[in-house]
Amino acid sequence: MALATREDLRNVAIVAHVDHGKTTLVDAMLRQTNSFDAHADMDDRVMDSNDLEREKGITILAKNTAISYEGEHAKNGPITINVVDTPGHADFGGEVERALSMVDGVVLLVDSSEGPLPQTRFVLRKALEAKHPVILAVNKTDRPDARIPEVVGEAQDLLLGLASDIAEEHPDIDVDAILDVPVVYLSGRAGASSLTEPANGTLPDGDTLEALFGVILEQVPAPTYDDEHPLQAHVTNLDSSPFLGRIALLRVHNGWIHKGETVAWVKSDGTQQNVRITELMLTKALTRFPAEKAGPGDIVAIAGIENITIGETIADAEDTRPLPLIEVDEPAISMTIGANTSPLVGKVKGHKLTARMIKDRLDRELIGNVSLKVLDTDRPDAWEVQGRGELALSILVENMRREGFELTVGKPQVVTKEINGKTHEPYEHLTIDTPEEHLGAITQLLAARKGRMENMVNNGTGWVRMEFIVPARGLIGFRSEFMTTTRGTGIANAISHGYDEWAGQIVTRNNGSIVADRSGVVTPFSMINLQERMSFFVQPTQEVYEGMVIGENSRSEDMDVNITKEKKLTNMRAASSDSFESMTPPRVLTLEESLEFAREDECVEVTPEVIRIRKVELDASLRARSASRLKNQK
Repeated sequence: MALATREDLRNVAIVAHVDHGKTTLVDAMLRQTNSFDAHADMDDRVMDSNDLEREKGITILAKNTAISYEGEHAKNGPITINVVDTPGHADFGGEVERALSMVDGVVLLVDSSEGPLPQTRFVLRKALEAKHPVILAVNKTDRPDARIPEVVGEAQDLLLGLASDIAEEHPDIDVDAILDVPVVYLSGRAGASSLTEPANGTLPDGDTLEALFGVILEQVPAPTYDDEHPLQAHVTNLDSSPFLGRIALLRVHNGWIHKGETVAWVKSDGTQQNVRITELMLTKALTRFPAEKAGPGDIVAIAGIENITIGETIADAEDTRPLPLIEVDEPAISMTIGANTSPLVGKVKGHKLTARMIKDRLDRELIGNVSLKVLDTDRPDAWEVQGRGELALSILVENMRREGFELTVGKPQVVTKEINGKTHEPYEHLTIDTPEEHLGAITQLLAARKGRMENMVNNGTGWVRMEFIVPARGLIGFRSEFMTTTRGTGIANAISHGYDEWAGQIVTRNNGSIVADRSGVVTPFSMINLQERMSFFVQPTQEVYEGMVIGENSRSEDMDVNITKEKKLTNMRAASSDSFESMTPPRVLTLEESLEFAREDECVEVTPEVIRIRKVELDASLRARSASRLKNQK
């Protein structure tokens, strides 16, 4: 055995909180290294290839790109830097864990004003547990509200806290090396970097990213391997092509992989099978090109293995030692996804309606998403889907909606555990940034949701940062109420805080629902008569059915109304005709808002054209009977 090093290669992940500039920085790195062909048309945020990523402005899927660096720090010829852009949201933690298994170091990107936030802590902890060296990059130094020295101090405090936590679980971790991190100052949008600290609100003194490239080449170790060890590669991601079928992305750890050779596929259940590599591809910028062979440290794509999944190993046919499976955190939130059972099902031709189609789609999602679980329920047309958080599950439902599925989706619930005979539920560490005047209202809002304040800091800028420990149940439906309370100015971020004892009953919605008591078409006449007592979710002329939730009551109880009532016509001439100018415009709820609004006895009907909230039991008399039965039991 002899350890060898590939000096012409570096594998690095960029990790950060949502919206701290990861994808914009990757854009600048690609531009400055001339990674694109001269005729290539390059948009902003090229790594956000998914429609939902572009709409929401967040990274959902971990993706890699290869940069060929030939600048002043490449002393012995070009160096390939494989850059992995990771999601910043804890709900997509499965993507983060996969990405970290592909790389040898991380760039921790921190906003020069907001500083480290909960998701920063989440992704950084994962990187330290993987024993990757960390480079601290302070981004957006030209923000008018930048506070660069304080943010560097907060990031170092975060590193110190995480190092002491992890040292207990991993005694072999070098705490001194963790704390001795290099700091780079950046403006990803301007493509500028420096190792010297700029004044608050100004650009770094370097007009290129050479300072960042230099630190990456110095701090991130080149891939090392045993030059006598046969092939060993890890499946870290999946893709597909209409021509090649399923494509597996591999990080080669040892040995060489060749196009056309026969290798051993070691499956997650321990079984093995010999397969042939029909296609082998390397990455340049965002395009894959065919290659004949790849070696240790390379991130490659292979085709020819139909049912391969994430975490499995490709090994030498004669020596089939597997690599460890990728471990991810347990799911904390679940929701029921099933076939659409409303009276308006199948109104549009071409929609995917059957339970078999839905189950096939959920099974396909499991292949590429290691942090999801799909469990059977007592109904043959519905399944319980468990994930990291509300956002991850709503993204899945939104993708299915855009693919033409009609679904019935239940209200999100927490995944509980039984520990020492007591029920435990997941808790979240919630960080809130808000103007001072909303301090009391937010404290009151979270007290009702069993939140416990842990810390409060006033930066003297008119903004306050508060930290709470809250049951995950209390945060279901919290975001819309929080945005209303802070008039859209507040920022809330949450991360898992583990499990603790059940916190008791939480009432998250004080207002009742307005429910249609018959099928028909919504009339403006009935809306004008009812609007003073309620707010509506439906438009005039929209079709409704009995049991459909059409609005929010100003009182706490539910109310059944006739929203299809028409004005009685007579042969008498009226002095004034109907005026619809006084009609209040309805609230059109998004999928996330609908899931937040729904109560335990309600669910959400999702179709490609429209999203409706409805009662689980549509018949009003049956609902009344079950409600009185519950009262008698109490």
